[in-house]
Amino acid sequence: MRAPAPEAFTSRLHGPALAARVGPALGVCFGICFLTGLLSHYAQQPSQPVPFPPGPAWGYRLTQGLHVVTGTVAVPLLLVKLWTVYPRLFDRPARLDVRHLVVTALERLSVLVLVASAVFMLATGLANSAQWYPWSFSFRTTHYAVAWVAIGSLVLHVGIKLAIVRDELRRPLEHEAEPSILSRRGLLRSTWLAAGVAALATAGQAVPWLREVSVLGVRSGDGPQGLPVNTSAAAAGVTASATASGWALTVTHGDRSVRLSREDLLALEQRTEDLPIACVEGWSASGTWTGVRVRDLLDRVGAPRGSDVVVRSLQESGPFRTTVLQAGFADDDRTLVALALGGEPLALDHGYPARLIAPNRPGVLQTKWLDRLEVST
Repeated sequence: MRAPAPEAFTSRLHGPALAARVGPALGVCFGICFLTGLLSHYAQQPSQPVPFPPGPAWGYRLTQGLHVVTGTVAVPLLLVKLWTVYPRLFDRPARLDVRHLVVTALERLSVLVLVASAVFMLATGLANSAQWYPWSFSFRTTHYAVAWVAIGSLVLHVGIKLAIVRDELRRPLEHEAEPSILSRRGLLRSTWLAAGVAALATAGQAVPWLREVSVLGVRSGDGPQGLPVNTSAAAAGVTASATASGWALTVTHGDRSVRLSREDLLALEQRTEDLPIACVEGWSASGTWTGVRVRDLLDRVGAPRGSDVVVRSLQESGPFRTTVLQAGFADDDRTLVALALGGEPLALDHGYPARLIAPNRPGVLQTKWLDRLEVST
């Protein structure tokens, strides 16, 4: 069995005319995904040369929502782009001299890297949104590393094909009197429609008024006290420790330390803030949180402003059992040790007896089931 010759592909749906029109939209989606992904990765770093800002409070909600929506939109765009260009895989080298063969092999290899990394990023990203992990590697580390491979190969591909794209975009698509199955204009319209449907079907995770039509949104907003839950108390193994009568939050700075029971915390000045909680999977929801300002607790142990705080959970394991609350967040008046949500005591799955909530911060860092706040010295 021999591979088909390029002339065997007679459909006008193949070729640079459509690829040049779908490609830029796909490139924009990948560019937005890359930039918002870098921002999310940086926000989760414990050490930040340039401090991540605590405002606007909805900033991370916007960027991570864009990250997941544009990633989902990229799926139909990538499929159509591959459909228009896959006959090129069967092109024979125009010449058989060594130099031309090497150049052709390198171009094919760069396309292979681009396609493989793009498919990997979209497949693993969608699986992460659904919290489905059929692999043993670290999603966050691997996704970040392959993102650089994908964007690098994309930039190289754009550089190689830029002249072709420019020339094709200058030529209008001709009307086809008798398209065999689907005209090129029809395929383009179908592509934009599929991309729009993908956006609407996903955006409801972050945009509440779209939740009724976002059938691909894996987080509808339902859950205890009107907010979704990623990790329950039972899954975290904290049901007993979080409900123990002897629970107390320990706040330390140097040799100064205080232990505050939930009753002690409730006796302090309570603040109420409307803040969203936004997760790396793309979902977000707003809540009305009531509790004690972290800054007020740090003042009780004489911690100076500008201090980072190590936050520890009752969880016995997990990558975010211990996190770092950077000074900008610790000093922000909106950052709370929350005790209530929506006017009711925190549900156990939302972090009872106390949790951290801060503006413009990834949900994985909004530590639940607090145990200790330790001021870095």
